Amino acid sequence: MIRQLVVLASGFLFAIGLGISEMTRPEKVLSFLNVFGDWDPSLAFVMGGAIVVYAAALQLAGRREGPKFGKEFHIPKIKEITPSLLIGSALFGVGWGLAGFCPGPALVASAALVEPALYFLPAMIAGILLHRYTVERRKTG
Repeated sequence: MIRQLVVLASGFLFAIGLGISEMTRPEKVLSFLNVFGDWDPSLAFVMGGAIVVYAAALQLAGRREGPKFGKEFHIPKIKEITPSLLIGSALFGVGWGLAGFCPGPALVASAALVEPALYFLPAMIAGILLHRYTVERRKTG
């Protein structure tokens, strides 16, 4: 029960942070990506803050035997840059640039019934399902 409460509180805190940073507003994100126009650099501070928190958490995880509310830490094991990584990153960037949403902010904005997010979310879910389907087909090949 305590694990579910920690997960719920973490998700709520993350959603509040996305809202405060305005990452749930596509126009804010798109103005950040518009480096040759009316550029708004404020999201760079949000991303920088996220990197600092992740780096600290990664260091802490390396010193611990395991997580308090789980079986293991889920730290990526693959270190090399693969074509799959490059293609996925490019697709993510293009989608973010076109829609102004990435998965976390899209979920938060959908919960708040922000209309563009309500269109983006089903397309994102379809993309996730299509990716899983193609990966599974390649495995059974």
